[in-house]
Amino acid sequence: MEQGAKLYRYLLMTLDPVHIGTGGYRLGRVDLTIVREPGTNIPKIPGTALHGAIRSYAAYYLAEKTNDEDKIKCAGQGGVAGREHCGSCPICYTFGYSKGDEQSYSGIVNIGDARIAFFPVYSMYGPVWVTSVGVLKELGVSAEFDVNEDKAQPLFASDKKYINKYINFGWLMMELSNNPAPSVEFEKVPQEVTNNAYVLSDKLFSIVVNSNLEVRTSVSINPLTGAAESGALFTYEAIPRATVLWMDVVVDDFRKEFPKDQGFNDVLDVINKGLSLAELLGIGGMGTRGFGRIKKLG
Repeated sequence: MEQGAKLYRYLLMTLDPVHIGTGGYRLGRVDLTIVREPGTNIPKIPGTALHGAIRSYAAYYLAEKTNDEDKIKCAGQGGVAGREHCGSCPICYTFGYSKGDEQSYSGIVNIGDARIAFFPVYSMYGPVWVTSVGVLKELGVSAEFDVNEDKAQPLFASDKKYINKYINFGWLMMELSNNPAPSVEFEKVPQEVTNNAYVLSDKLFSIVVNSNLEVRTSVSINPLTGAAESGALFTYEAIPRATVLWMDVVVDDFRKEFPKDQGFNDVLDVINKGLSLAELLGIGGMGTRGFGRIKKLG
């Protein structure tokens, strides 16, 4: 790895609904809401949730690879009796460690929030994905799009037979632009997504996303009767499956002492192994109810 910090961009896809709660009940459309960007009100997966899950799963991988169960302790909080970090493994090197008053190091990796790039919505023509001008600019797309609060534009050329050049995104019916789609490439995004993607204005993108989140209703079960517990009904929302997200990872290997003889090749290998297990074990809440699995694209 070259001298200095380097930025890596990851594309992710949700394989299950993902619920990263704000903590506690809220008055509103649902009881248990998910984390959102304050400025846009668009849901996201916080970097803190990703960081903790990736560290834990990478530690599980290392424990199995080295046949050393003590390595699992490096996934948790250090400096606590019985849960001390070893301070010498790839997990501690990548994410930092604490050995109480003895010694501690900060991590060399910064995992950012995972933000929505393409969001799945039902339409009269089947499943489609929506994105926005602002999102595409953040992803490095500099093309100009013919969109406004009344008009959407297909991201890619399409041979669909539209009814009077209109399409609905959930409950919202919009006119489609007649201008040809700009030439844009997304190598890691599945063609099923890119061939059915539409660009909206930033204002409408937030409205469409929040109107089409997955909302479920659950109830606690009385263990004695096996029936629903009285007064225990609650609702919660989640980012739906097949949502494409992007996140930035910054690696600043200022120590240049990565321990390569312990199951990992470098810092990115640690992150990738942790993400590979997130495809099986998931992140966030409701993991035992079929929530949480995400997949790295590409």
